[in-house]
Amino acid sequence: MIYPIVVYGDPVLRQKAVDIEPGDLDVKQLSEDMFETMEAAHGVGLAAPQIGKSIRMFVVDGRPMEDENMHDFVKVFINPQLIEENGEEWPFEEGCLSIPNIREEVSRPKKIRLKYFDENWTPHEEEFDGVKARIIQHEYDHIEGVLFTDHLTPFKKRMLKGKLQNISKGKMKVDYRVAIPVKSK
Repeated sequence: MIYPIVVYGDPVLRQKAVDIEPGDLDVKQLSEDMFETMEAAHGVGLAAPQIGKSIRMFVVDGRPMEDENMHDFVKVFINPQLIEENGEEWPFEEGCLSIPNIREEVSRPKKIRLKYFDENWTPHEEEFDGVKARIIQHEYDHIEGVLFTDHLTPFKKRMLKGKLQNISKGKMKVDYRVAIPVKSK
């Protein structure tokens, strides 16, 4: 099932997501749906809040990046815990399915260590670096209620304010389904 992508301005993107308990929901089915949704939107990562679910889960698929180091980077992360970030921060242009048509350079540490469960509830503790670490950090931010634009300078944020407001009103062009935030009266 392909979910609509929740866009900038929806409160779910600012909530700290909650842990999932085994048996709470069918994480295998949800991960399949998330992969299908991400593929339809041409993404390489998708967090549950981006489909309106405030739970600690995200999926990644680095294969569209056409980098030989990414050909097997297809994973499900449930209840991830970022244990460590280290290494020199490096800039890289990031974008987000929930903030369409905006790309900006974000600096992040080069290496991370993460504990998580996969879709079979098998526990893992792994180290990731480079682009893999960056994709995970971006998706991890989503389950913490943080967006990549939060990492920008105040000047950059002011420059993007109008574009972000337009996104929150549904004034954007995308080739995937989106859920526009409902404005309270």
